[in-house]
Amino acid sequence: MQRDVVVRAQAGDVDAFAALTFDSTKRLHATARLILREDEAAKDAVQDALLGAWLNLRSLREPDRFDAWLHRLLINACYRTAKRRRIRDVVELSVSTDPGDTPDLQRALAMRDQLDRGFRRLTIEQRAVLVVRHYMGLSLLETAEVLGVPLGTVQSRLNRATSAMRAALEADDRPADLATETAR
Repeated sequence: MQRDVVVRAQAGDVDAFAALTFDSTKRLHATARLILREDEAAKDAVQDALLGAWLNLRSLREPDRFDAWLHRLLINACYRTAKRRRIRDVVELSVSTDPGDTPDLQRALAMRDQLDRGFRRLTIEQRAVLVVRHYMGLSLLETAEVLGVPLGTVQSRLNRATSAMRAALEADDRPADLATETAR
């Protein structure tokens, strides 16, 4: 069914293109938000990707691969947006006012904050490979296709990103350990 809609969109049917992209817009924004770490930058990247999809839809050779192609356009738009903007990370927190949730909430916020700090230390390519592989849940081959790089490159980027994230999280824990040792 989607193949027919893609073919109609390739022929210039605006309604078919809207139907193709309507359901994926929220998912695209969430993906871009994770990679770029800023809501406005994510909106810009999604808009760029959708505009690029409309303008270049006729060049899509395999209509069945529309979703992977659109995600590749999004990743490339994220890279361009990151280069254009100096991103200042904004952390949005949702706080419960229920006093019974305080210990769990504090622990969850502390963990989220630590993960966010570690994630911000990664390069855009490292964030992209982690988001596409783990957040989107794509296989290594699908990740390679979306990122437009060979499988070996995905594997090495994923390995480096995981190592960098681990090092960032461990570095976050070190100052507290050092302060305890120097106080003795």
